[in-house]
Amino acid sequence: MNTTLLVPLATRPQAALRPPQWHAPRNLLRVALPVFVLALWQVASSTGILSPRTLPPPSAVIEAFRQLIETGDLQAALPASLARAGGGLAIGLLIGIGFGLLTGLSRRAEEAFDSTFQIVRLIPFISLVPLFIIWFGIGEEPKVLLIALACVFPAYLNTYSGVRNVDRRLIEAARTFGLSPVQITLQVLLPAALPAVLVGVRFAMGVSLLALIIAEQTNSRAGIGYLIFVASGALRIDLIVACVLVYAVLGIAIDLVMRLVEKLLLPWR
Repeated sequence: MNTTLLVPLATRPQAALRPPQWHAPRNLLRVALPVFVLALWQVASSTGILSPRTLPPPSAVIEAFRQLIETGDLQAALPASLARAGGGLAIGLLIGIGFGLLTGLSRRAEEAFDSTFQIVRLIPFISLVPLFIIWFGIGEEPKVLLIALACVFPAYLNTYSGVRNVDRRLIEAARTFGLSPVQITLQVLLPAALPAVLVGVRFAMGVSLLALIIAEQTNSRAGIGYLIFVASGALRIDLIVACVLVYAVLGIAIDLVMRLVEKLLLPWR
């Protein structure tokens, strides 16, 4: 028997074959700093270093969370915020990935569209809020469109870069095997560019949350931003901090979802 074939399997680290565990050292290290910050925050509040009027202690923020859940305000706000962020993200990804593929695959399309995208990209989307209100009113449309605009460019730039940076030797090899241009695009270019596309999607999802925070500060009648607006009027700093932490939890959830998607679509990484 040829034992050389068994060497890689025998010497392969068994830890790599097992699924990661929540209590692994690297996972514990990731939560160490947040736990330390929370502990430091509580100690500073208890000793009077931090005034409750400036930043309430974690115990007060937890109590504010409890109030939001008991009154049902948080349960009502989350679907509204997620609907805005999801709608804007979907539109932004559709436009960004679509034009990224188009300009990445076609020199003529790049000449026609890339310069325009680069010019608009340099305009801070926050500065467009007054124009969006004038153009689309104070309903849901300007909020969703603002989020969509913010999500377009991370998806566009990463998709364009991913397609353009595909190793040309792969394309030449595909041509040698007689693949048609359509087959090369579907079987070589797009799979090779997928990691960059997913990076763009990940960035766009994070930006959608940032744009959501800004959008919901403008004439909202529902959502987490509306809760912050009401809490600021009542000078409830504990509620404001609680709502800000909800945004943070959404950001963490988005990152975890994208990590899972990347593992499913890119198992070799």
